[in-house]
Amino acid sequence: MARPRSQVQRSAVPTPSTPYSRACLNLRRYRGGTRCAPGINHPTETTALIGSVAFMQSAGRLLTSAADAVLEASIVGSFTRIGFDVRSRSERWDEPRRLDGRTVVVTGASSGIGRAIALGLGKLGAELWITGRSEQRLAETARSVESAGGKARLVVADLVVASQVEDLVERVVAEVSVLDGIVHNAGALFGDYRQTPDGTELTVATHVIAPFRLTELLVAHLRPARSVLVTVSSGGMYTERFDLARLEMGPSEYRGTVAYARAKRAQVVLAAEWQRRLGPVVSSYSAHPGWVNTEGLQGALAGMSRLGPLLRSPAQGADTIVWLVGEALAGGDVPQPGFWHDRRRRGEYYRPGTRPGRLQALSEGEALWEWCASRAEKGS
Repeated sequence: MARPRSQVQRSAVPTPSTPYSRACLNLRRYRGGTRCAPGINHPTETTALIGSVAFMQSAGRLLTSAADAVLEASIVGSFTRIGFDVRSRSERWDEPRRLDGRTVVVTGASSGIGRAIALGLGKLGAELWITGRSEQRLAETARSVESAGGKARLVVADLVVASQVEDLVERVVAEVSVLDGIVHNAGALFGDYRQTPDGTELTVATHVIAPFRLTELLVAHLRPARSVLVTVSSGGMYTERFDLARLEMGPSEYRGTVAYARAKRAQVVLAAEWQRRLGPVVSSYSAHPGWVNTEGLQGALAGMSRLGPLLRSPAQGADTIVWLVGEALAGGDVPQPGFWHDRRRRGEYYRPGTRPGRLQALSEGEALWEWCASRAEKGS
């Protein structure tokens, strides 16, 4: 037999059965100016329970920070999708900020993390200039961005070739009055020693000199009120200290993973130097996407592909980069410049012997900037 309607209505609003649930309901009613929750009969108890809720929320934040620290110390837990899943859920990540009317350049957008970055920014309303070496793959990225409601213009360019970087810049500035950001994502791990036409080792040319040249040519066109640079680095940089004299490896000593780690460390140093020179109008970040299941990883680090389902998706690897662009351009307080991973600023040094002194770090940034300037000029 069906219950009376009044019974159904009363049972649809259950009385809170625990002090915490009563406190939460009471907090909502108290803020709305209504009576206390069932079982709470005096404003003094209301105030006490509101304090209890605040305490529990504070304790929750402490537990979240503790869990994050455990993941970070474990390395594997932090860099795989485990870290992404735990942090995004426990910290209840919001959607990145809208980017309507903003124009951003994304390099290395042909596939993998770069394509995911472009798609993420496009979904937020950004107008994109995407670059890469494959016209077919760039066209696929552009179609994906436009299907998601964004806009993308593609320029085929090999960024280690100075003339192609100059052509890219000419096209952008001819059509864009002001630029809001640059995401330096282009990169690769080369198993054998290679050189550019001007004689620069290819790993360094790709990850360090190419981003430097592109930024220096576009910096005058960045929005003067607020703009952003994000350099996609790697956790591999933790294994190497910065040493300008050892940055560019020769053919006899070349090891692909070491050359890659040194270049990725240099990217972090260069991002900090851009912040020193261009901030606070320009916010410069470096970011680690985690261990992401891409064609590049499968080809260069086949052993890591054995992690299988533990590897992050390209969208998960792109998340913090997309989020940083949105936060930096949205107005209000911007994220603190530095090295980021999973929406938190991270330490830049873990291994003994890789950390410089403060004054040494400043001199390293200046020395790297001057070295890049001379090498970029050489390649022109």
